[in-house]
Amino acid sequence: MEGLTRRAFAGLAVLSGAAAASLSGVAAASAAAGASTSGSLDALAKAKGFAGFGSVMQTTEDDALTSFYDDGVRAIFSRECGITVCGVEMKWAALRPDPKEYTFYVADRMVDWAKDNNLLMRGHTLLFNQTQYFPKWLVNYDFGTRPATEAERLLRDHITTVCSHFGTRVFTYDVVNEAVNEFTGELWDTVFTKYLGPEAIDICFDAAHKAAPHAKLVYNDYASWGPGHAKYREGILRLLSRLKANQVPVDVYGVQSHIGQSYSPDSLGSNTFNAADQAVWKQFLDEVSGMGLRLAITEFDVSERGTPSDIAERDRQIADLAHRYLDFMFGYRNLDYMMAWGMLDQYSWLQVKDYGGRRPDGMPMRPSLYDDNYQPKPLRQAIAAAFRNAHPRA
Repeated sequence: MEGLTRRAFAGLAVLSGAAAASLSGVAAASAAAGASTSGSLDALAKAKGFAGFGSVMQTTEDDALTSFYDDGVRAIFSRECGITVCGVEMKWAALRPDPKEYTFYVADRMVDWAKDNNLLMRGHTLLFNQTQYFPKWLVNYDFGTRPATEAERLLRDHITTVCSHFGTRVFTYDVVNEAVNEFTGELWDTVFTKYLGPEAIDICFDAAHKAAPHAKLVYNDYASWGPGHAKYREGILRLLSRLKANQVPVDVYGVQSHIGQSYSPDSLGSNTFNAADQAVWKQFLDEVSGMGLRLAITEFDVSERGTPSDIAERDRQIADLAHRYLDFMFGYRNLDYMMAWGMLDQYSWLQVKDYGGRRPDGMPMRPSLYDDNYQPKPLRQAIAAAFRNAHPRA
């Protein structure tokens, strides 16, 4: 599993107690719950006809601590969320340590916890189509004398096994994640596209539809309105258009929504989301929606490079950006739900060095809805306001 970073599985060991919250964390989260009179984010979402609001939880990721075993985070989830998703625990590298063995123990614990706490569970992801996120055995796999046949068998076996295992405990799947090369707009080259071409993507959706006919099937990607993402957006539109033309059962385009100026500002856009940004983004989302696809915000957070060191002002600017973006996004009546990519600052992937780490001024990032004292931030209130402002869903 070497070389796996943000979205790969960093280890299957259960970190029992190592990263559990202190009782003071639980108390802080409980106090925040008692102080809130405006309703949970999930309740606000459902009041407008959204399927709900939720966030990612995970056991490990790179050198960040685990959020799943933090009792304070669990308290926040129990209060705010109606949906959750595993960060890495359902990916190939987590579920398949070798070609013959499946390891569902950690994912099952998370799925069962969600069910016990009345949270819907998203499945993420049946295929992350980038070689760096494959388990090592898959990169070096011998596909034999009929490689296309074996590649299709391997894909279908994996997807059928995973979907059948979780059954109706998972209501939607990110069937394919980030298949398009950000820089070229073409599909990433992997062992599957090598032997199956673009039909590898079709096979994934077909297999998922047959194994989980109840589930909404998502193509998930992170393209934005930034000028560096023009080819990326075009590539995603080509992929989705081809899938629809081939009557592939794709239901939803997952808009990841890692917004704000991050480690790739030319690609991900500025901190403004101004009228020009919105015009570009509208053109893209209108084309996606015009194909008959639903939308979902699947991985929301706000990077904060370019904002001042003063925390109050920084939080204000982040909240303002989030409110502008969500007001725009919620204008799409075919947008079904919103997922944050983490509720507590300290567990955010944006704290990891490979994806930005600390700000240029040396201060830690504050990209999430709650601070490290389990207290809600202006970003949380901005999301609540956007739900209140939203038109009822179609």
